[in-house]
Amino acid sequence: MPAPAWKLAATAAGRRRPGARTLVTRCRAVVLPRFGGPEVLELREDVRVPDLKPTEVLVRTRAVSINPLDLRMRAGYGRSIFESILPLILGRDVSGEVAAVGTSVKSLTAGQEVFGALHPTAVRGTYADYAILSEEELAPKPTSLTHAEASAIPFAALTAWRALKSTARLHKGQRLLVLGGGGAVGLSAIQLAVSIGCSVIATCGSQSFERVLSAGAEKAIDYTSEDIERSIKGDFDAVLDTIGRPETERIGTNLLKRGGHYMTLQGEAASLADRYGLAFGLPMASLILAKKQIQYHFSHGIEYWWTYMRADSEGLHEIRRLSEAGKLKIPVDKLFPITQTREAHEAKEKRLIPGKVVLEVD
Repeated sequence: MPAPAWKLAATAAGRRRPGARTLVTRCRAVVLPRFGGPEVLELREDVRVPDLKPTEVLVRTRAVSINPLDLRMRAGYGRSIFESILPLILGRDVSGEVAAVGTSVKSLTAGQEVFGALHPTAVRGTYADYAILSEEELAPKPTSLTHAEASAIPFAALTAWRALKSTARLHKGQRLLVLGGGGAVGLSAIQLAVSIGCSVIATCGSQSFERVLSAGAEKAIDYTSEDIERSIKGDFDAVLDTIGRPETERIGTNLLKRGGHYMTLQGEAASLADRYGLAFGLPMASLILAKKQIQYHFSHGIEYWWTYMRADSEGLHEIRRLSEAGKLKIPVDKLFPITQTREAHEAKEKRLIPGKVVLEVD
C-alpha cells in the first residue's frame, strides 16, 4: 500500500533547501466543520496547505497545546468572524521544525527547531501536520525543553507578557496580584513578574498552591475558602484578572493603588460581536470599554484594560531565554496523540485534567 499523501509530502519537505518553495500541498489536520461539542472535530487526511507568503514559515508540527480559547472557539465563540469561513483549523501554540521559509524570512532556516503562537483570530491553526506562522510569531525552541513542553508556553506567556510589559509596564520593585494564578496565563504572569523583580501574590484553588508558590508567588490564596480582600494587605501596582467575573473585577479594582492597572482577559469585544454582528458589536464593545475606563479613572484613579495575546518578537525571544534558563515553565499534565483530539477536548471541557494538555503529532 502506498504511503499516505501527508507522509510523502513530509519526506519531500525534509529535502528542501532553505528558502526553496515547499512541495507540501496537502496534510492531515483536525478540522472544525461546524460549532459544537468535541464530537464535531474531524481528523482529515487530505487538507490543503496554502502557499507561503514572503514573511511566512512552514512548520512541521511536533506538538500543539490546547488552550481555553480552542474550546471556546469550537463551541462558537468568535462565530461573527469565523462562521462564514468554516471549516477552520483550531490551535494557537506550536513546536516543531522549519520545513520551508518565505522569500523574505531571514532569521530562520529549514530544519531548525522552533516554537511560537498564532494570533487569536488566525483562521488556519496548528492542529495539523504542517502549520503556517509569520516569522515574528516564531523563535528557536529552547533546547532544554521537549516539543511537548515548548508547545505549552508561547500563547499563554505572550498573553501575560502583553499585560505586564506592554500595558502595565511593570518594573522592578512593583507589586502584582494575579487573580486565577493556577492556569497557564497566571503561572506565566507570576514567573515573568518575578524575573523583572516584582513581588507577586496570586489566588488559586488549593490544588494549584504548590505550582503557584513554585512559580515564585510570595503568597497563594485559596479563593474557594478564604476572603481575598481580608487575606491581602497593601495596594498593588497591577492586577491581572484571568477569571474576569464581576466579583473578581470588584476585588481587583479595589486592591489597586492610584495609577495602577487592572487588566482582564475576559474582554467583551468578541462576545458582543457574536451577539450583535461585527458592524454593531465592535463599536458597542469600544463604547463599553471607554465607559469603564472613564468610570474607573475618576472613581479609583486607575487604568482599566481588556488584554489579549498578540505577536511580539521581542517578548517571544525573552520568553525563550527565560524558558531556556529554567525560569519559565508551564507543567504539562497529559499528552494525547493528535488522533485523539476529541478525547483531549472532552477531558479539558469536563475538567478531568486541571493543567495543560498537549497534542503530539506523530
